[in-house]
Amino acid sequence: MVHYQPKPKPYPVEKNEHRQPLVFDASILGSESNIPSQFIWPDHEKPCLDAPELVIPTIDLGVILSGDSLAVSKAAELVNEACEKHGFFLVVNHGVDPGLVDKARQYMDFFFGMQLSEKQKAQRKIGENYGYASSFVGRFSSKLPWKETLSFRFCPDSENIIEQYLLSVMGEDFRHFGRVYQEYCEAMSKLSLGIMELLGMSLGLDKAYFRDFFEGNDSILRLNHYPPCQKPDLTLGTGPHSDPTALTILHQDQVGGLQVFADEKWHSVTPNPGAFVVNIGDTFMSQALSNRIYKSCLHRAVVNDKTVRRSLAFFLCPKMDKVVTPPASLVKSSNPRIYPDFTWATFLEFTQKHYRADTKTLEAFSSWLQAQETNKKIP
Repeated sequence: MVHYQPKPKPYPVEKNEHRQPLVFDASILGSESNIPSQFIWPDHEKPCLDAPELVIPTIDLGVILSGDSLAVSKAAELVNEACEKHGFFLVVNHGVDPGLVDKARQYMDFFFGMQLSEKQKAQRKIGENYGYASSFVGRFSSKLPWKETLSFRFCPDSENIIEQYLLSVMGEDFRHFGRVYQEYCEAMSKLSLGIMELLGMSLGLDKAYFRDFFEGNDSILRLNHYPPCQKPDLTLGTGPHSDPTALTILHQDQVGGLQVFADEKWHSVTPNPGAFVVNIGDTFMSQALSNRIYKSCLHRAVVNDKTVRRSLAFFLCPKMDKVVTPPASLVKSSNPRIYPDFTWATFLEFTQKHYRADTKTLEAFSSWLQAQETNKKIP
């Protein structure tokens, strides 16, 4: 058996002044028989396209509203087991309007079907986490992901923040486009707070503890578009990483491509059109706020040579100035604190400007944070 051994890697922005700038135009590259070398991944990270299915629990969120204490307790137990093992589970009866999900997917097709020059009006700037990105061209020069994305910042306290952003970069024609994703984020924020109640109970805390922590969140919605690739065995749609954010709620289409590294091998997550895939990230349940009782799991996305794959990922994050620290009841002599307190703003800056997210992100961040504190003390 080949064991996956992740390697931490701090990054400066990679540039090559002597080559023609690489452009990732999905409408052209999707049909090319050969792919640029920048998209070819090392042998030990190349995809396995026939990964076995990951067995993950399906959580019926309707039980939270039912008042059935036994059913709620069982759901919390299933979440606990999943989060201690790999951090992935499905949620159904979530209350999100299927028509809204369909609309969000239709507008994705509209945006990513536009000419590259039109999409680049919303070009994501280096160091920012919102806007359009065609792969990570301009940010990295190797192991590039075979995808393009459009990301939005969402804050419940900022009225129509997505609509206003799109109006500023794309113009009046995108007003309704912005409203759809504003509504989608509002639904995701509401859903995530319900999931937080269940996560709190799964750790033996009051159900309001984590819900209150994230009540005024500062989150991210990312639209992922993975075009076909004629060499899918050489590249990845998204490289191996654990999410630096708190909680991810993913809706994937029926194409499939999400893989999770569990029990020393890669597994696929079969699409379920009526369910959302939920996984925990570094900032919250996995490492810092749960004091490492729960673990965020390595995952990636593979591509295929025939069909576009689409997904919508909502990343729940705390307010920028919120101090991330575990509840006192989760800190014990048998499970002492590992990470220092930090704010989401500081961690976000680290992942956007200093480090390419992988499985060692929080450890690298902790070392970086301690070095920053030490430098401040040096006169």
